[in-house]
Formats: sequence, structure tokens, C-alpha cells
Amino acid sequence: MLKIERDSVMNLENAMRGARNPMNSWNRMDSYYDEEGNYQLGENDLDLAKRLRKAGSDHRKFMRQIFVSVDITAPLYWWKEYDTYKVATVANSTSTMHKIHSKPFEMEDFSCDHMSENTKKEMEKVIAYLEVLRNQYLETKDKQYWYDMIQFLPSSYNQMRTCSFNYETLVNIYFSRKNHKLEEWHTFCHWIETLPYAKELILGEE
Repeated sequence: MLKIERDSVMNLENAMRGARNPMNSWNRMDSYYDEEGNYQLGENDLDLAKRLRKAGSDHRKFMRQIFVSVDITAPLYWWKEYDTYKVATVANSTSTMHKIHSKPFEMEDFSCDHMSENTKKEMEKVIAYLEVLRNQYLETKDKQYWYDMIQFLPSSYNQMRTCSFNYETLVNIYFSRKNHKLEEWHTFCHWIETLPYAKELILGEE
């Protein structure tokens, strides 16, 4: 399971102005803001952006200045793979260390969407025991119960993080993960496809 919320794309105007700096071609800028306040690339700017995209990472530096922020809820096993992307990414997560005991454990706290029925029954037992540990910790404040929760917690536990990227980083992620066996990566790559000008700038399509 992977849930994506509250995404926003920023700085497209400044990035495109910077893309024209090498040739001092600012007079050819034809992009504009529409009635809803969204920045729309004009014909000239989009043509330049596409040519720079195809020329390679050294030439499309403007894409590193198109910023994306998004809230992602995903299981720990997915975050473990996501954490390989440490360049040009930032993330603030909900705290397992501080808040693991703050609410009752429920099935909805875990990614169980691909579990068989038998495994789900076993998972219910795990959740029930985690809830026993949580209550024991709340009653006694004994750190042993807290450690038991942390170390017994399955990797299917869902965590929410607010993440920041740029378009160049998303190019790398997209082409590295679009055919991955985990469905969560497919969900993430499908989201990338919905971003403004993703087809032209991230996917490199006409």
C-alpha cells in the first residue's frame, strides 16, 4: 500500500528563466500564469525544455530547480528501498520512536493488501500482542516494553513522510523503479506521470 497526498510543484518559472541564462535568450520566454495561478509553458519555452531534456543531465540543469513536495504514506519495507535515494531528496517522517505508543494498533496501520487470508489471521495475532505491549508500557513506563514494540514491529507498518525532490531526481527514480516487483513503486511512478510536464521533462516523451 502506498498513499500520496498534498503534492505541489514549485519554481517552474525561475527554472525556465535560468534555462535561458546561457544564451541570454530571455526575450524568447513566452510562458504565463493561467486563471488558476498555474504556470503554463509557452511554445518557445517548452521546445527549449524538451531539447535540453534530451541533451542529457549536464544540459538540463534547470530540472534540478523544479521542486516537488508531497506527503507519502508507505510501509517500512518500501521506505527501506526509497532511502537509497539520498541525493537531492529531503524527508521529515512521523516518529516511530516518539509516537509508537500514542494510539491503539489496528490492521489499518499496516500494509496487508497482498497478504493471504491465513497470513492476515497471523497478522491479527501480531497486532494483538503489540497492543498488549503498548498497554503494558503505558501502565508501567517500563522501557523494556517500548523496546519490545520497536523490535517486534513488522516491516509492513505504515509511516508517513513529507518528501521533497526535484525533477532530475524523479527522472532517476522513475527509470530505476518503473518495472520493480513491488506494487508500491508502480503507484509512485504513476504519480510521477501526473506531474506538470512530466511526459516531456521526466519521461522524455514527445
